[in-house]
This record gives sequence, structure tokens and C-alpha cells, in this order.
Amino acid sequence: MSNKWLFGLLLLSSGHFAQNIQHFGRCNPKSATQFELVGAASGVAFATTATEVTFNLQAVDSWAHRDYAVLVVDGAYLGRYPVEPGKPSPITLDLNPGSTHVVEVYKATEASIGQLIFDGSPLTQLQPIPATNRKRIEFIGDSITCGMGNDLAIPCHTDQWFDQHNAYYAYGPITARALKTDFLLSSVSGFGIYRNWNDENEAEPTLPQVYDNLYLNNAKKIAYQATQIPDIISICLGTNDFSDGDGKKKRLPFNDAKFISNYTQFVEKLHGKYPNAKILLLDSPMLNGEKKARLQSCLRSIQADLKSKNINVQLFSFKEMKPRGCDYHPDMMDHQILSDELAPTLKALLNEN
Repeated sequence: MSNKWLFGLLLLSSGHFAQNIQHFGRCNPKSATQFELVGAASGVAFATTATEVTFNLQAVDSWAHRDYAVLVVDGAYLGRYPVEPGKPSPITLDLNPGSTHVVEVYKATEASIGQLIFDGSPLTQLQPIPATNRKRIEFIGDSITCGMGNDLAIPCHTDQWFDQHNAYYAYGPITARALKTDFLLSSVSGFGIYRNWNDENEAEPTLPQVYDNLYLNNAKKIAYQATQIPDIISICLGTNDFSDGDGKKKRLPFNDAKFISNYTQFVEKLHGKYPNAKILLLDSPMLNGEKKARLQSCLRSIQADLKSKNINVQLFSFKEMKPRGCDYHPDMMDHQILSDELAPTLKALLNEN
């Protein structure tokens, strides 16, 4: 498959890596030109003076299925494109002459959907991307943070459950772009703090249990080593702990004490790893009424617990919403609303000494 898009755009200088092909997010570099994109919104960026560029993308998983990549040129969103399974697919872009263009390629789906292999060996006339000292926000969460069900270009339930994933337009990346910060997503759909959407931590690990693994699972393990220390860690977990499951599998009542204990231990671990990072605990835009109030009560207990251990965290509450995406998830417009709510709090934290 070969795709060609023509456009003329102004240069938006971005990036902070010295190498000609930079990588970001949960990514496994294979060589100077080949990268395994793992996590939601992980990706690569490069600058070039060529008028035509070609690179290869390949969808890799334990079973054959399409994946999705988001392409951005000079800060302008081109779209989300399918990457079919099988051999690498060449992607060709025509660029206007006389300028240096910055091309970004993002994995639109999350780690559980397999890996997207970027091969930049065909690229020519690469230029260094100017280094910056941008701050970084890490967004830890579940399907909301992944951007699951938000891109309705393909109607819900048409085929695969991940056909509407667009992590580029999840609330975290939207907010990071607005605040001109780098970002990292560490998120898995269906996962919670002490149990998952339809599992009591029996058949599946929880998010805290896979956080240190690059692939965010228990099947394929490589220790994740952050290339940049986060200035802020934003955690949005709890929706799946409060889930009633599928109604078929046995579901125990929500356990406040277990949730508080596991969450507190997870934050202690993050604080030990990144002692200078500010930590913000979010409630859920997908919960309302008694469940939302109960989650907020748990978060206040966690905050008090941590304060007694000299770990200061802040809390943030989303306004209740009726999500318009697939399976009661926020769509892209909803994610913009969430970002608009969250951005002032994160901006204030970034501006603190």
C-alpha cells in the first residue's frame, strides 16, 4: 500500500531530541531509523528539507489486524490512517520545496493493540530538530486516557473495538499541546487500581502491576526506562474499579479500603521513582452520582494518607458529562471539554517553583 498526500504548511519547530529521528512515549528503539511504537500516542518525529519523503509502517501483534497511525506535518493534523497487517506499508508524503518540514507519526491505539513499527531508513535530507527545554506531563489512566472510542469517523461497533481509538485527540495530548509541554501516556483500557472492568485481579493484572513494563502487560516484558523525567504525573484511575462488569461474571462489591491502600502504594512508588514530580489525582468523567462521590471520598482519604507520609498530592474533579463516544466513552469533542477543564490546574502546577 502506498499513500500520497499533498499539502503546503508553515513550519512549526518542535522537539527536544538531538538525533535526526526522535522518539517519544512508550517506544522501543530498534536502531537509529527503526522504532517499535508501543504505548498510546507514542511516536517519532523528524525534520527534512526533501520535497518527497517515504517511510514504512507495519502493524505487528499476536494476531493479524489493522492498526492506526496519526500523521502531523508542521503542527497540522493530517488525519488518522489505517495500517494493514502483513509486510511493511510505504507511506509517501509530498512536501513544498524551500522549507524544512517537521513530520510526526503517532500510534493512535494503545499497547494492548500490538506494536506499530516505524522504519525511517528510506528517509533523506534529514535535519536536526531544534532542542528545547519543554516540561513534561505523564498521564496515567485507562481507556479514557487512551482515547478509546473517541474518533467516530468509523461508526461504533462496525468491526474491531479499537477502530475508534485516537490517542492524539485524548484529553492528555490535547492539554499538553495547549500548554506547550511534552507528554507521555501510560494507560490501558479496562484497567483499574485494584481490579479491572470485568476482572477481580484474577486473570488480569492491574495498571499499577504493569506500569514498570514497557508493554503494559504480563505477556511481553521489557523494563520501561523513561527518557525524560516528568514534571507532573496526572492519574485518572478508578472508573473500572467502580464498574459493575458485564453482568455475567461474578462481581464483588467495591472495596474502599483495598482501593485506597493500592492507590496509596502506587503513588508512593511513583514518588520514589520521581521525587520532584508534582502528582495530581483525577476523578472520572464517566462516573456520576453516588459512584463519583464515593471515588472523590476515596481520593481525599488517599491524599490525607500520603500527606501523613510527607507526600503532597493535589486532587481534581471533572464536571459530570454524558459522553458521546463509543460505549459511553468521551468523543473527541468531549476530550476537548475535559482538556479545557483540566488545563488551568496543570498550568498552575507547571508555574509553581
